[in-house]
Amino acid sequence: MQSSEIRSKFLQFFQSKGHSIIASASLVPENDPTVLFTTAGMHPLVPYLLGQKHPAGTRLVNVQKCVRVQDIEEVGDNRHDTFFEMLGNWSLGDYFKKEAIAWSFEFFSGPKWLGFDPLRIYVSVFEGDADAPRDDESIKIWQEQFKKVNLDAKVAKNIGDQTLGVRIHAYDKSKNWWGPAGQTGPCGPDTEMFYDMKPNGTAPGGHMHEGDVDIYGAVCHPNCDCGRFIEFWNDVFMEYNKTADGTYESLQQKNVDTGMGLERTAMILQGVSDIFATDLFQPIISAIKTEAVNYDVRAARIVADHIRTAVFILGDGVRPSNVERGYVLRRLIRRAVRYGQKIGLPHDFDSRLANVVVEKYRQEYSELLQNQSSITKAIHDEEAKFIKTLERGLKEFERLAASDHVTERLSGYDAFILFSTYGFPLEMTVEMAKEKRIEVDEKGFWEEFQKHQDISRVGTEKKFKGGLADHSRETTRLHTATHLLHAALRKVLGDHVFQKGSNITAERLRFDFSHPEKLTPEEIKAVEDMVNDVISRDLPVSWQEMSFAEAKAKGALGLFESKYGERVKVYSVGDFSKEVCGGPHVNHTVEVGKFKITKEEAVSMGIRRIKAVVL
Repeated sequence: MQSSEIRSKFLQFFQSKGHSIIASASLVPENDPTVLFTTAGMHPLVPYLLGQKHPAGTRLVNVQKCVRVQDIEEVGDNRHDTFFEMLGNWSLGDYFKKEAIAWSFEFFSGPKWLGFDPLRIYVSVFEGDADAPRDDESIKIWQEQFKKVNLDAKVAKNIGDQTLGVRIHAYDKSKNWWGPAGQTGPCGPDTEMFYDMKPNGTAPGGHMHEGDVDIYGAVCHPNCDCGRFIEFWNDVFMEYNKTADGTYESLQQKNVDTGMGLERTAMILQGVSDIFATDLFQPIISAIKTEAVNYDVRAARIVADHIRTAVFILGDGVRPSNVERGYVLRRLIRRAVRYGQKIGLPHDFDSRLANVVVEKYRQEYSELLQNQSSITKAIHDEEAKFIKTLERGLKEFERLAASDHVTERLSGYDAFILFSTYGFPLEMTVEMAKEKRIEVDEKGFWEEFQKHQDISRVGTEKKFKGGLADHSRETTRLHTATHLLHAALRKVLGDHVFQKGSNITAERLRFDFSHPEKLTPEEIKAVEDMVNDVISRDLPVSWQEMSFAEAKAKGALGLFESKYGERVKVYSVGDFSKEVCGGPHVNHTVEVGKFKITKEEAVSMGIRRIKAVVL
């Protein structure tokens, strides 16, 4: 079953269960100060998970673009990647555990749908602790589902329990509890589904029979790391709210949030042992194989993954830089260039590989096709810049290796300079030093690293200080001010201005937008004065539900890549601005207060940033 069919079947199945299809949100979260990228399908839906009415109803389904880079060092194995598509369905205060689990079982095991062999399915649940009890309800529902296919699903008595018939395993919060995304907010137990990739030592596609025992590790179980079991779906039951004092209170609106990874599901259905052998990656891997001089599996996977992720990030308006999202993007491209050089790929290969990615995904994500030329140019420019840096860095390494103070050991400080100034990751320095029989003071490197602290990690840590659900009075005022700023910029600078990113905390707003040059003091004052004039006029802030097509026809600002007929909210500020948005907003502009621009700066080529406050 090809990936396009998996996407289609998933949407079709849940649509038949009364769900409305909604579009994938951008990888750049809208007004969400807690994350650099959209890392899960639920991030764009937080206001609705907290009780706000969604225009499409209480049952939703979609395929969401996601980026996670915390496991970047794991990329190259059989199942880790940095960009992935999450197939998700949600209940916003509608159905709960019984329906969610039953529908999951029906979809993955039904012959009309995915047709997984139930004998190869294992599930996990929350084992309970002082905050919340063991999820016995989910255990009972799972046992009922397995009973439908004549399987008596027993519960493991301990981790690694290999007793005949054991299919349900209980784990603690580290494995079977979701959230909150920040320090506070909605959270709850989850149940995860695993596929046995090599039952009884057979290749994927072989069949296991009750009684077969195959221990890959000393204590093998669904959540071990031996590689036998692949998690492919997760049903989260949001029934608690974690408060600032660390207690867990029951949510008035209980929600379901599920996520099925497309790449891993395709791996299972296509009978291959890794995600890079699926149709999602094969055109990309094949292009690398064609031009690589010294082909290496792990290096090729890293190049394929990183360029695929970079294409999607660029498609949503981010550009390489030394801060936050731009830094992550830069790191991905440069890492791809380095591994590409290791296997002998030509200097301009990564930008050409971007075209292969666009071609693979153009039907599902039209924004890639629309932005293809700017995507490939950004990768080409970053590639060329890094190759120059690499050449200078290699000269610096040779100088250090030949110097008097380096005989058998390169200091942590020198290794850090190679990293911070020339972009040499530590493992690259260690590898080159080993060839010259020189050791590297890796401990000293990390001590230097801690002193200076990688800028992207600092940004990420700052972002996780808050919670996703910051709908305080301050952020509400700033949210409306952002709409006014966007409209004012277009009126002062021109219609080429479009939002490229937005971040709001309780203290300030930050707004990234397309514009080719630095704003003059006169332009900044004109924008500021225009916003304050609208505020003083006390215009009403209202919203209407409508389709994407209607919103676009009415001139509302927003992203219109979706091929689905989703209904959206369009917020209007008098006759001054009209924008697609999920809220929240003030009722009248006078509530915003006085608007003040505190900084205007460049983010990357063609992208400017404004920081502002309301007083």
